[in-house]
Amino acid sequence: MPRRSSTIDVDGAPHAFIRDDRTNRFELAFDSGTAFIDFRQREGVLSLVHTEVPASLRGKGVGESLTAAVLDYVRSQGWSVKPFCKFVAKYIARHKQYADLVDPSFNSQDTAG
Repeated sequence: MPRRSSTIDVDGAPHAFIRDDRTNRFELAFDSGTAFIDFRQREGVLSLVHTEVPASLRGKGVGESLTAAVLDYVRSQGWSVKPFCKFVAKYIARHKQYADLVDPSFNSQDTAG
C-alpha cells in the first residue's frame, strides 16, 4: 500500500498523519500546509533525511509532533532509524526515550547541517 494514514493530536486538534511510499515522506496535514519528513527505507532501518515545516506552522510544535509520531511509528514496527536530518537528531538527543531507536551503525557525524 503506497499511502497509509492515521490521525494524531496536535495542540488539542486531530490532524492526518500520513506515510506516503510514493514520495518517501511522512506528512502531517494542516489547513495551512503540510509538514513532512523525507525518508529512505532499507529493510528494518528508516533513514530520516529532511524535515520541513511551512513557515505558517513554525514555532507551534508541529515539527516536534511530526517527529514524535514518526519515531513512535518506527518503534511500533520494530525498526531502527538513522537520523541524518539535524532536526530529528536534535529531537532524539532531547528526548532520550527515543535514543534506543538509533541504528548502531549510524555515525552522528553523518548528520546533515
